Amino acid sequence: MTRFFPYILCIIVISACASTANYGTLQNIKELPSSLEENSGIVKISEGSYWFIEDSGNPDKIYEVNDNMEIINEVKIKKAKNKDWEDLTKDDENHVYIGDFGNNRNKRKDLTIYIIDNPEEAKDGELKADKIEFNYPDQEKFPPKKKNRFYDTEAFFYLYGNLYLFTKDRSNPYQGLCKLYRLPAIPGEYDAQLIGDYNFAGNFDTSSITSAAISPDRQTVVLLTHDVLHIFKNFTGDNFFNGEHTTLNFEHSSQKESVCFKTPSVLVITDEAGAIGTPMYYEVSLP
Repeated sequence: MTRFFPYILCIIVISACASTANYGTLQNIKELPSSLEENSGIVKISEGSYWFIEDSGNPDKIYEVNDNMEIINEVKIKKAKNKDWEDLTKDDENHVYIGDFGNNRNKRKDLTIYIIDNPEEAKDGELKADKIEFNYPDQEKFPPKKKNRFYDTEAFFYLYGNLYLFTKDRSNPYQGLCKLYRLPAIPGEYDAQLIGDYNFAGNFDTSSITSAAISPDRQTVVLLTHDVLHIFKNFTGDNFFNGEHTTLNFEHSSQKESVCFKTPSVLVITDEAGAIGTPMYYEVSLP
C-alpha cells in the first residue's frame, strides 16, 4: 500500500487547493460541465441559461447550459466548420454570431463569422449558418514579421447593425496592442474597417484580449484578459478606445476566455480547464 501513498497524497493536495482557492474579486463560483473544458465564447439569450461554443478541433455545435451548470441542449451548426471558433455575440433579434477568426499564427486567409437563427428555436437540433467572410486590409503578409503579428482575434460584439472585432496581440517582442475593426452584420465578403487601436502596455496575461461585451444600455464596453478586465465608458461614436479607460484586477489568474453581461452591472466570466481539469464559471460586479 505504501507505494500508492504519494499518488493519494497528490489527489488530496489538489482537492484541498481547489476548495480553498483564492478567487479574488470573482464571485458565485461554479464548475462548468467538464465536456466544455475548451469553452471559448458565451452569449445570454433568455434568463436562466447561457449558450457556449468551444474552440478549434471541437464539434460544430453550440451548447445551452442552465443555472445549475448542466448542458440542457445542443444544436448542430450546418454549413459551418469549427476551424477556430473564439467568441459569441447576438443582435437585437437574437440571431447569434459565431466568430471563426482565431488566428494564432497570423496566416489565415479564411476568416469567417457564422450567422445562425436563435438556437432556442432550433428544430431537430440543427441550424443552417450563413457566412460573413472578411480580411484585414492592413495585413500584407501571411504571416507578418513577428513584431507585426496583431491579427489574431478572440473578441467581438454586435452594435447597431455592425460587428466590432478586437484583436489579440501575438507580437514578439510583445507590445500589448489591440486593433478595433468594424464589419456589417450581414452575409457577404468584406474588408474589415480599422476604427482605432489601443496599447495596453502590459504583459500577455493583462493585455491580450480574449473576449468582449457591451452593456445592455450600450454605454460600457468590457474587454477580457486572463488577469484583468478593461472597461471603457464615455466614448463617442464607435471608437470605443476614445472613452475613459479603467481596469478591474481579478486578483486571480486563469485562461479566461468568455464574458457577457448577466445584468447591467454583473458580468459572467468563464475559463478553460485549469490544472485540476475543471472549467469554471464566475461572476464579477462592475465598479
